[in-house]
Amino acid sequence: MPQLIGIAGPSCSGKTELARWLSRATGAQVLNLDHYYIDLAHLPLEIRAKTNFDEPHSVDHDAILEHARTLRSGQSIHAPQYNFATHTRAPGDEVIEPGRLVILEGLFALYWAELRDLFALKIYVHAPDEVCFQRRLFRDTRERGRTEASVREQYAATVRPGVVDFIAPCKAHADLVLSGTDPIDASCNTALAAIQGFFAHS
Repeated sequence: MPQLIGIAGPSCSGKTELARWLSRATGAQVLNLDHYYIDLAHLPLEIRAKTNFDEPHSVDHDAILEHARTLRSGQSIHAPQYNFATHTRAPGDEVIEPGRLVILEGLFALYWAELRDLFALKIYVHAPDEVCFQRRLFRDTRERGRTEASVREQYAATVRPGVVDFIAPCKAHADLVLSGTDPIDASCNTALAAIQGFFAHS
C-alpha cells in the first residue's frame, strides 16, 4: 500500500523545493495541493483578484481528501491544474500514479484532521515572514503576472493573517519541523532519513 507524506508551511517557505528534492531522491510522485483552488472563472477578473486564497475554504477540501484516499488505496488520480495568473482551473489534468510513496504538499496539507490521518509522515517547513515575503514578491511578479504593489497588498491583507490563523498552528501536528532557510541539502537529508526510518520500522 502506498504511503503518503504531507508537507505544509507558509507560502514560499520552501515546501515545493523540499518536495521536488525528495521526489528526485525517492522517485515519489508529488501532488501539489495548490492546484485544488476553487475555480473562479464565473467571476470578473477584478473580483477574483480580491479573493482570499489564504484560508482553507478557498480550496476544494472534498476533492483533496477523496484523491488522497484514492492514492492511499493504490489507485491513480487525475489531479486538476490551476492557472494562478487568472485564478481559474486550467484545461487538462495530471495523472498521479502512486508508487511506494506519494508526497502531498501545500499550504493546508496539515490543516484537516481527516487528511493528516492518512499521512505516514507529516512535515512542516517554516521560514521568517520577511524571507517568505521576499520570495513571494520575486515569484509572483515574475511567474504570475502580479505587480509589486498588488503582492504587497495581498500579503498584508490575507497572506500574513492566513499564516497566523490557519497555517502556523499546523506546526503542532508535524512529526518533523524543518527550516526553509537552512541549506536545502541538509534539510532534505533530514527529511529523507525520517522517511527511510519509517519504512525500516513499518
